Amino acid sequence: MAGTAVSGRLAWRVARLAEARPETPTARTLVFDIPGWPGHLAGQHVDVRLTAADGYTAQRSYSLAAPADGDRVELTVQRVPGGEVSEHLTGRYAVGDPVEIRGPVGGWFVWRPADPAPVLLVAGGSGIVPLIAMIRARRAAGSKALFRLVYSLRTPAERYYAEELRRPVAGLDVTYVYTRELPEGQSGIPRRINVATLNTAAWPADFGPTTYVCGPTGFVETVADILLALGHDPHTIRTERFGPSRD
Repeated sequence: MAGTAVSGRLAWRVARLAEARPETPTARTLVFDIPGWPGHLAGQHVDVRLTAADGYTAQRSYSLAAPADGDRVELTVQRVPGGEVSEHLTGRYAVGDPVEIRGPVGGWFVWRPADPAPVLLVAGGSGIVPLIAMIRARRAAGSKALFRLVYSLRTPAERYYAEELRRPVAGLDVTYVYTRELPEGQSGIPRRINVATLNTAAWPADFGPTTYVCGPTGFVETVADILLALGHDPHTIRTERFGPSRD
């Protein structure tokens, strides 16, 4: 029985684009209809496969951007110059067009609404995608778990879900860190996340939070090192990374 369930999750399903909206100048949120979708947890990801007329295929993994909603699946895709899949999905890919999706994948980097522990989310750039799914899952479930989000990005123009995160939500605190350009009217200088940032914006280690860190490899490793230095239990720090190692 378990083997059948796993096999079903890892089967390729034909999905069709139901909605699309721009998220930033280089990112697009896509909502798919996938008949027979088995559901998923906030933090999981899927594989997306494109097949050309000559049979050539290309695939890429993308984090789910929203909690389970029947046969609907939402992704936010960042365009990567020269990316075979991302350039198609953020370009002429239109409502009604098909694509193949397989998943959900992953069981460690997930948040469940039944978990009452405080949650710390630390995002670097497009690493916000699986973390917004957790924020949305919290809202959908009416969870009272306390959330803090520390979101690092280069410029204000690159903020994903800007309007949604601007709205006040009880139990959710959001801190932005800009590394290249500050919002108009904000004093200070651009900076990266450092010990002072997390010492101020994160939960204290003795609160026992569960922490989710997602972003480029070097960013994730730096944040994890800082959290460990601040006394956080390594077993409560969950990471998801993309890109080459800083080594």
